[in-house]
Amino acid sequence: MDGLVRFSFYLFAGGSLAIIAAAVMYIVYAVGRVRVQRSQVTTSTGHAIQASSLHAEEGPIGFARWGTMLSLLGALAMGGAIITRWIGVEHFPLSNMYEYSMMFTFWLTVVHLIFERLYKVRQLGAIAMTIAALMCLYIWSLPSEMRERADLIPALQANNIMAFHVGSFTLAYATFAISFGAAVLFLIAERRQINWLPSPEMLDDVAFRAVTIGFPLFTLGLILGSVWAHDAWGVYWQWDPKETAALFTWLVYAVYLHTRTLRGWTGRRSAYVLLFGFAATIFTYYGNYFFGGLHAYGGV
Repeated sequence: MDGLVRFSFYLFAGGSLAIIAAAVMYIVYAVGRVRVQRSQVTTSTGHAIQASSLHAEEGPIGFARWGTMLSLLGALAMGGAIITRWIGVEHFPLSNMYEYSMMFTFWLTVVHLIFERLYKVRQLGAIAMTIAALMCLYIWSLPSEMRERADLIPALQANNIMAFHVGSFTLAYATFAISFGAAVLFLIAERRQINWLPSPEMLDDVAFRAVTIGFPLFTLGLILGSVWAHDAWGVYWQWDPKETAALFTWLVYAVYLHTRTLRGWTGRRSAYVLLFGFAATIFTYYGNYFFGGLHAYGGV
């Protein structure tokens, strides 16, 4: 079985390289390029002179296509890494920060590809895949012993609940990252009026659709976490730092959905709420590093 664990790591290494390369391709495409335009201008005295001006335009579409192909390759490699590790360690691979972050990176890449396909928004990859690339770098920075096979501690042996509880959170985080990327692009498109970016209306809709998928998944994660906490610790809620941060994040996205659907908030105000929501998501993801608590095992 140790051979499968090692093979899983090799697949992760290849997938991380593909994801990092995809992020670079998307950034080049989204940033665009600057061309020098030359024209002849006639002065008041009748003399013709050469004038130059800078003109920004869309990046080469080939970079975006490479970004899509590399993202697909990265998703396949990450999926293979998760499956082979699952078989190798003989439990669903969500027991430490190495496995947890690899699952989040996989789902983020897959969800990004789905939204790119549905909305034809390749520029979104400049942010979504950059987050995935940063996650890959973070995983590489984790202690190497996290990659090794280890027995589950008693609290993690409720295997079915753990898979759905933690898995729903990783998928929800992925959709929140997409909504964050759409919100950032919305603010850029609205203020700068860059003609090759998608319309602000489309980006606003992408962000909303992503949250409508992620919010129920996040809610499911909270509910299953309470059931699991009762089985493992004898209480449904402990006000553990990770639990409290997750509840706060849930409230932020609940406010977003409430203000958008019932108060008619769209555009810039909603985008700012999504920026704050993703900041809360990152804090929930990493907050245990600073505050410890019952979720501190395995770095999770």
